[in-house]
Amino acid sequence: MLQNTGKLAGRTLFITGASRGIGKAIALKAARDGANVVIAAKTAEAHPKLPGTIYTAAEEIEAAGGKALACIVDVRDERQISDAVESAVQKFGGIDILVNNASAINLTGTLETPMKKVDLMLGINLRGTYLTSKLCIPHLLKSKNPHILNLSPPLNLNPIWFKNHTAYTMAKYGMSMCVLGMAEEFRGSIAVNALWPRTAIQTAAMDMLGGAGISKQCRKVDIIADAAYAILTKPVNFTGQFVIDDELLAKEGVTDFESYAVVPGHPLLPDFFLEAEPDKLEKIMEDHGATPAFKSKNSSADAAFSGPIGETFNTMKGSLNAELVKTTQGVYQFDLSGEHPGVWYIDLKNGSGSMGSGEPPSKADVLMNLDSDTFIKMFTGSLKPTMAFMSGKLKIKGDMALALKLEKLMAMMNKSKL
Repeated sequence: MLQNTGKLAGRTLFITGASRGIGKAIALKAARDGANVVIAAKTAEAHPKLPGTIYTAAEEIEAAGGKALACIVDVRDERQISDAVESAVQKFGGIDILVNNASAINLTGTLETPMKKVDLMLGINLRGTYLTSKLCIPHLLKSKNPHILNLSPPLNLNPIWFKNHTAYTMAKYGMSMCVLGMAEEFRGSIAVNALWPRTAIQTAAMDMLGGAGISKQCRKVDIIADAAYAILTKPVNFTGQFVIDDELLAKEGVTDFESYAVVPGHPLLPDFFLEAEPDKLEKIMEDHGATPAFKSKNSSADAAFSGPIGETFNTMKGSLNAELVKTTQGVYQFDLSGEHPGVWYIDLKNGSGSMGSGEPPSKADVLMNLDSDTFIKMFTGSLKPTMAFMSGKLKIKGDMALALKLEKLMAMMNKSKL
């Protein structure tokens, strides 16, 4: 771990998306020096699935030794950013550091990505980063050692990083292009850099993307916080760099990287946009028990699944056909808890039907929450969905008419297996 040096004492950091995850970790690292932190994020009320709000983050920052200002900010809203910047200047006297951490992700192909998602990613990742930087720069120019740090990857133009999620890559690379341009535009006045992890980092977003088993292949947010600290305490002539976390920390003298692992000694999953290609990432995840939600378009349908849930799906594959799709016209998503947690789907609305792990390629019409044991019993015919629902073992949201078709559908699938 990188030790604090006190160099950020009294300095003011404006961090987007700082109510949880990486943003909050960077904030807490700075707070231990006695820094002022502006928490610019959307979450003002507790989310049912995601921990933390701007107010709980503020409490943690002050408990760590810093001063905090919680601001409700959607980085797509110019007025909200402007108001937060003005509040920061009034409370702390200026802004010394901007960390553009807020980001949106949706790993789907061109035909599967609704324009609403495209607009969201471009609005938060690209426009939000550019706009927040634009509004903070006049104040950064007054600082003695100003920095902008974007949580974005090196600009790797290998088409492999575009083909399965073009919209996300464009949006994320937009943040990196801000670094490329602004570093040169403000060279000598403001340091502008990017930071990206070598491996997957355990956050709420990664848990949703990776499914069961992903966390043990991740490093903790502490490694990003330490690397960010190392960058933000450097002089202004350290600029235009696309930094990889462990590479920089090794240069800073850190030798024990096992302490950053969620499970020390366990193989780690490489992050996107670096050396490993997507199909290799997918295989690494599955080899170690994770269920990646970013599979290429046809991989779920064509490949055999592993594990008890996967075996259940393997037995159902042969039942899919165009006629079944025509008579059903529904997409089912199963959020499983228990011994074999994860997200799975059956698409009986598009083409000849498909099924697989992760979220469905199009929006689910029916969302079912149940434990994995109940799921297996339902799909092997030993428990009727109606009984599971009546007993509280199955919770259903969405189109109930389609949900009622599931029992007939399961009976048909079980019959086809005989």
